[in-house]
Amino acid sequence: MLGLKLPTDPRWVNIVEKNIDEILTDHAYCEQKAASTAISLIITFPEYPELIQEMIALSREEMGHFKMVHDKILARGKTLGRYRKDEYAIQLLKFFPKGGNRTTQLVHRLLYAALIEARSCERFRLLSEELNDKELAEFYHKLMVSEAGHYTMFLKFARKYGNKKEVDKKWEELLEFEAEIMKGLGRKETIHG
Repeated sequence: MLGLKLPTDPRWVNIVEKNIDEILTDHAYCEQKAASTAISLIITFPEYPELIQEMIALSREEMGHFKMVHDKILARGKTLGRYRKDEYAIQLLKFFPKGGNRTTQLVHRLLYAALIEARSCERFRLLSEELNDKELAEFYHKLMVSEAGHYTMFLKFARKYGNKKEVDKKWEELLEFEAEIMKGLGRKETIHG
């Protein structure tokens, strides 16, 4: 369903299980960045009322997820760790050329967001199926369903605001690019890396 060209190696879960506190911190910041992305789309593209309405709802939902993850961290007797760069997101951005008209910029940002949500969904599914901690596994199952909805929403908007044929071609190229990135990742206790 997600269209990802390279699935995550299931051994990634072993790395996560040895570093649950680290993955929770990374996950918390991912949720915060997702909320920031929604707000940024509102600020940058105010001329799209349907998108704005969805981004308002999304920013609230993502901050709700941030709180849920933060609560898990606190329940474990820990505090939120320090923010660190997301190598996956940095590499993914290299796919998109700078410039272009507003529509092109919007479509690129929507495709970027769609792919991040798709990869998050795939990783959350793996965590929900493979984690020994059943409470965390159930937690990630619930979030997986949410991420799938976000992925499809971003892709739908990209196809709505851009030329569908061009968007679908760009999406396929982005999926291939992302698969190459993933070959060098998956060895850290991060959601995407």
